[in-house]
Order: sequence, then structure tokens, then C-alpha cells
Amino acid sequence: MKLKFFFLSSALVAATLPSFGWGQKGHDLTAHIAERHLTPATQRAVDEILDGQSMVYFANWPDNACHTPEYDYTKTWHYKNIDPEQTYETAPLNEDGDIVTALNEQYAVLTNPESTKDQKWLALVLTVHFLGDIHQPLHMGRANDRGGNSHKIKYFNGDTNLHSTWDSKLVESAHKWSYTEWADNIDRVSPQTEAEILNGGSPREWGKETYEISKKVYDSTPEGTNVSYDYIAEWSPVIERQLLSAGLRLADLLNGIFDPTYAPRHGEIK
Repeated sequence: MKLKFFFLSSALVAATLPSFGWGQKGHDLTAHIAERHLTPATQRAVDEILDGQSMVYFANWPDNACHTPEYDYTKTWHYKNIDPEQTYETAPLNEDGDIVTALNEQYAVLTNPESTKDQKWLALVLTVHFLGDIHQPLHMGRANDRGGNSHKIKYFNGDTNLHSTWDSKLVESAHKWSYTEWADNIDRVSPQTEAEILNGGSPREWGKETYEISKKVYDSTPEGTNVSYDYIAEWSPVIERQLLSAGLRLADLLNGIFDPTYAPRHGEIK
């Protein structure tokens, strides 16, 4: 399959590409938490589409792929930008697509019995990645600073920007864990909390939820802020909740697609 050969070659140049989303660890964690909650029927379907590879194996693939001519059309699918004078509802739609519309489109491909295996492969890999992205607050950030990329701050006195800080710096500083250790420690909520995370949501609602967090991030991090221990302590619980929510919602979405006996708890995907 051509896509697999591309994955291997893209891995060789990954170090030269800018990171975004949650960074590698955050995306690996989202995929791993989801895998822990797949039903046996869903796991078999995923294994068939991915030829036995795990979702973790491909979790970061879209970040590399969108920098190539073949997949550059997916660049805008990783985020939805909303400027301060706009609201989630009034922000103009990007004609090239955004993360909310992209997730809905991948769902349509995965649920279409006429989709080919290659089409399902791409849709599944993008869905795994985008469920992580839509829970990263700066992926619902402002257009006027490119989702925080032009919002200059410091991180322990070193020059950086708000987007980069939320991509990976905060995740790595919150806990010095591997992605499996992250999962072991945060994927242990009560059934009531899990229900609260899952019930009734859809890409539109997930995006709006993250957008509300994004506004608070901007309010607490004006340009020139020097991020230090107090900032990490304040935002670590939010990061944990967002990463857990991404993994649980990904599992619920996939179980609803691939297991006819599963009753999904998400809302209507359209």
C-alpha cells in the first residue's frame, strides 16, 4: 500500500518538520488510551485496516504528511481559528476545511460501505490524529496570531511561543512519564466521570469546549509571560483532562463505527 511506504519515508524527515498538535507524546497517548477501550470487534476492524499495526504507530503520521505535496491539502484540517472579535458560531469557515469539518468527513468515509481499504486507512489515521488536535486549546486559537505561533512568551526564561508551549513543553513538564505511564495514571476515572466526558458530544461540541479553554489560556498568558512552575501546576489538570477526553472519545467514536452491538454515547456526527 502506497500510504505505508510514505509513512516509512516521512519518518526519516520528521525531525526536520515543525511539531504541532500535542506533540508526539500527546498523540501517542490519545491513541493508546483509545486502544484500551476498543471492543474486540472494533479492534479486529482496526487491525484489518491498519494491517496489524497499532493506532499509536500512525498517531503522528498526519503531522508529517501535511508537509508533502500529496497531502498538503490537509494542513488546515488540524485546527479551527477564531479571532477575539468572533465567536465559535460566527467565525468564518475556512474554505480549505478545518478540524471540525475534517472529522465529520472522515466519519463519513469510515461509515460508508463503499469506501475502499485505502480510503478507510487514511480516514482512520486522520481521525486518530484529529481527535488529539481538537482537544489542544491552541488548535482552537486565534487566526491573528496563527493559533498562538506568533504569540511570544518565555518558558523558564527561554524565548518561545504560546502554541509551542502547549504542544509539548507543558506535557513534558507536567509529568516525566512515557505515554503508557501517562495512560496508566490518568485513565482511571469513575464511570460517572467517563459518562460526563462521553455523553452527547460530537466534533462541533468538542471543538467549542476546547475553544472555551483556549480563551482562558489567552487570558492567563499575555505576551511576554514567563511560564514557570506555577503555570505548569495551574494547567496540568486541564491537560490531563483534555488528553483523557480525546482518548475516550476516540474509542467511543470507533466502537460506534465498527461494532454493531455497541451503543455509542457520542452525539450525531454530521
